[in-house]
Amino acid sequence: MPITPEHVGRRYPAAPAYVVSRAKIAEFADALCDDNPAYRGDEPVAPPTFAAVIAAQAWDALFGDEELGLALNRTMHADQTFTFRRPLRPDDAVIAQLSIEKVRNRGNLDMVTVLVDLAVDGETVCEARSTLMHTGEDADA
Repeated sequence: MPITPEHVGRRYPAAPAYVVSRAKIAEFADALCDDNPAYRGDEPVAPPTFAAVIAAQAWDALFGDEELGLALNRTMHADQTFTFRRPLRPDDAVIAQLSIEKVRNRGNLDMVTVLVDLAVDGETVCEARSTLMHTGEDADA
């Protein structure tokens, strides 16, 4: 059965904890060519889009749900937003849990909005919302 609006509200088990480190923050900032001093030094914070690295780990449960019929190779990441309560910091053990927020089906195209709750010590620090566009298997025909 393909994904439908009836799947809205489905919540998946949390991904394993991701421990943020100074080294990973620096590597990410380097990859962005961002020399903001906030990402370096004794008390760095992670660049805002670093949250996408952790949120993407929670997507494994979505693509592993055989009932939905989603395939990563037929998926395009259309939109991403973050709502922060505080920045990510070194030694944060972040738990990411995904839920399906919205599904729209238009012909052979499924538009799926997912929300990944990023929590540290049981408190949400960021919500990462993504809209994915997925085509059915017969789209190539």
